[in-house]
Amino acid sequence: MRLIILADTHDNYPLAIRAIDAVGKADQIIHLGDTLVDARFIETALSRELIKVPGNCDADASLPRELVQVFDRQRFLITHGDRYLVKSGLGRLAQKAAAEHVQVVLFGHTHFPAITERDGILYINPGSLKEETATPTVALVTIDQGKVTAEIIEINV
Repeated sequence: MRLIILADTHDNYPLAIRAIDAVGKADQIIHLGDTLVDARFIETALSRELIKVPGNCDADASLPRELVQVFDRQRFLITHGDRYLVKSGLGRLAQKAAAEHVQVVLFGHTHFPAITERDGILYINPGSLKEETATPTVALVTIDQGKVTAEIIEINV
């Protein structure tokens, strides 16, 4: 199973669509917020629904701020990250991840791509596709026979 993870597109949905095309086939596309209007444009352009959660720059109160989803028997926490003060570290997010008994956490907000493991939980931040970002990035998560791997993919502008 392949998951494309986007975050912090901030009105740059054309680059997000190009990024998805560049990464290739995906079973699921996940947008971690900021800005969900972009996610809706992407859904229309690709004729497929995305999993999405709002970020601190999104006013859509109809969507939950976080989700726990299971992909191929692996539990994922999907959140923007701002409510867990991720710009100051992963401590609060790690507490939430442990409480939810997840194996993987997807988060954004910092605009910096990162893949790290902590106490057996994989944390993935795809970075940002914001127009001013020096190196726009997304994440590709692969689940194969219960093993989750992730890579950060730089998108040429």
